[in-house]
Formats: sequence, C-alpha cells, structure tokens
Amino acid sequence: MRRKAVNLLALLAPVSASAVARFPKPDFTSGYEYPEITHGMPWETFWSWLDVLLLVALMGVVAWAIYRKPNRRVIFWVSIFSVLYYGFFRTGCICSIGSVQNVTLALADSSYKMPLVVLFLFLLPLAFTFFFGRVFCAGVCPMGALQEIVNVRNFRISRAVSSALSIIPWIYLSFAILYAATRSQFIICRFDPFIGIFRLGGDVGMIVFGVLLLVLSVFVGRPFCRFLCPYGALLGVVGKVSLRRVEVTKKTCINCTLCHNACPVDAIRAPYTYKGGEKRQTGMRRVLLYLTLVPLLTVGCGLALSTQSEKLSLAHRDVYLYTLLQADIDSEQMPDEVEAFHEMGRSMDELEASVASVRDSFYGWSWLAGALIGFVLGCKLVSLSVKRTRKTYEIEPSACVACGKCFDYCPQNIFKKDEQKRV
Repeated sequence: MRRKAVNLLALLAPVSASAVARFPKPDFTSGYEYPEITHGMPWETFWSWLDVLLLVALMGVVAWAIYRKPNRRVIFWVSIFSVLYYGFFRTGCICSIGSVQNVTLALADSSYKMPLVVLFLFLLPLAFTFFFGRVFCAGVCPMGALQEIVNVRNFRISRAVSSALSIIPWIYLSFAILYAATRSQFIICRFDPFIGIFRLGGDVGMIVFGVLLLVLSVFVGRPFCRFLCPYGALLGVVGKVSLRRVEVTKKTCINCTLCHNACPVDAIRAPYTYKGGEKRQTGMRRVLLYLTLVPLLTVGCGLALSTQSEKLSLAHRDVYLYTLLQADIDSEQMPDEVEAFHEMGRSMDELEASVASVRDSFYGWSWLAGALIGFVLGCKLVSLSVKRTRKTYEIEPSACVACGKCFDYCPQNIFKKDEQKRV
C-alpha cells in the first residue's frame, strides 16, 4: 500500500510542477497599485516605551513631593506602584541598573546595536539626579522600593564599616564593565538578588540571597542600595553635583537629632566641631599626601588586575571551550561544549584566533577596571581625611536616596502643618 502511495506522488509531481508554470502570478498593467503592507507595533515595544514614560512621570511625582510639597506619603505610594508594576508585572527587566552593561558594550563594540529604550533607562535617572537629587532611588527603582517597604527599624552601622562596604558597589561596577565590554557575561543580570522574587521562580541560590537581603532590610536601611548596587554608585557621584538638594525643613534646624535617627541610609551628618588640636597645616599636608596616593593607587590596581586577565578571561565562552579542548577528557564524559564544537565543524585555528583576541581585550579592560577601583579607593581616603565643621544637621547629597522619612520626624515641619491647619 505504501509503495502505491509513493508511485502516485511520483505521477502527480510533474502535474503540480506544470500547474505552477501554467498559473503564474497575475501581472496587473492597468495602473493597479498593491496596497502598502503595515505591521503593528509589537507589544513588547509598546510596553518598553511605556516603561520609559512611566519612569519620567514617577520621577517627576517624587521630585514634586520633595520640593513643592514635602510629603512622604506620596513617595510611599510611588514605591508601592513601582514594586507592583516594574517588579512583579514587568518582572524587573529591563531596568536602569542592568542598562550599565548595555551602554558599556555599545561603547566597546560598534557592532552591538543598543535599543534606544535602554539608553533612555540609563540616562534619565542620571539626568533627574543632576537636577533634583536621587529621586529614582526614592521609590521608582523597584529594588530600592521593595527594601524601603519592608524596612521597620534601623540599626545604625558604624561609619568606618559603612565606608568600607561602600567600596563594594564600585568593585561590582568595575567587573560588570569588564565582562560586558568583552562580551563575556552580564553579571548584574545574572546575580540580581531580586529578579527571582519578582518572577516568583528562578535560581534557588539567588532567591535565597534575595530573601536574606529583604530580611536584613527589615532592620538595616536598604543594604543592597548602599553596599551592592553598581548603578547607585554612579547616581551617588552625580548627586554630589546636583543642582537642587533635599532639605529636611525649610526652617532653621534646631538640632533635635530626630531626622538623624530616622534616616534609613545614614545620609544625615551630625553637627561637628574638630577638637583634636590639629593645626590647619597638618590637615592640609595629610590631604595632599592622600591626593598623591590617588594616581599611585590607580596605576597599581590597574596593573595588579591586568596580571589576572588570563584567569578572568575564562568567563568568555571561547576561552573556556579552548581550555576544555586542551584538557585530556574521556570521550564518554565529553562536556556539551566540546561535543557542540565538534558537531559545528569549527576549526581549531579559528578558535585559537578568537581566544587570542579575547585575551588581548581582557588585558586592556582588566587594566581599566583595576584603575577604576584604585581611583575610587584613593578618592575615599581623601574624603575621609577632610574634616569640615557643621553647625547643624546636614544631608549628604551623594548618600541621600530622597525617601522623605526625615520630613515626618522634623518638629519644624510638624509645627508648620499645625499652623496651616489652624489657619
């Protein structure tokens, strides 16, 4: 029966071929124009641009709540919306924190075409920070908002410990730039502690890490934002030169310490008068000494990390594959990467050329990443050596996340509200 069906198909094949020849596509010569084919905007493109528009709107609302009508409640509801929309509905992707890697890759590799949406997600929070302070961190970032919502108490970390831990985001940022520029990995996305929570599933280890961070956030204000977030490090730099600064109150500070105790990120500096008896010239010499250490640390750390570039390059798939091929592997336990290499028919010469190029790239970018770490270490030493007198409580703009908690604790603001109610 099967042989008869095959013979029947063989007989029909010439007929179908002649049918194609006998009925060609009609040729309209009467002036008829084919209608223009239009394609609707893909839904993902629509949602991505909606993310950008909401980002601008929410940061604008937070800026209004800080400067026009100091109101913590508005910022809190922005945080709720951000966690529900950007976190659980949009599953935390794409985000401004991870966009650092896309921008780095676009600058390092001209063949990479970065979506315009990603560029806006990277630049807009930086622009708003320059004009209004870190309003993105206040409640628009879903990661910061989630930590802020669960925060109940604030056990203060000593200034020495927090200063040391604040170096970690810069180290994280340096390695993120290194691996993104060399097309190895997007480590910010890979090790995102909250993405598993937002997606209600994923890598068990990262979910556990995210849950532990949330538990820590109950007692310590925003541990991820302060001691891990690489994008927060950039926002902190821009915050130092922001045109407008968050103020606890428009009235005169009465040094009651309430705002200082309420700040979850320890961004409010207490009044300070140096009583160590140190002469001004001695302090200036110490600062100049640390300034001379900045270039030495920059070059030294750059050279130190570049010596490890070959080991770091193992994160690239071609280098890792090359090391597997060089190893003596039992054919019965051949890794999937090696098996795929043989099945694809790639030549060893092609792989060796790729590995050489990747290692050269890693050497240069490792030097730059190490130099960035050394430069930050030097600047941190300089900042810690500077002693400045403060007569009242002052907000440090680079550390303030504009959460507005200090507004409700300041008695000057409370008196103002009571006066407005009486009027």
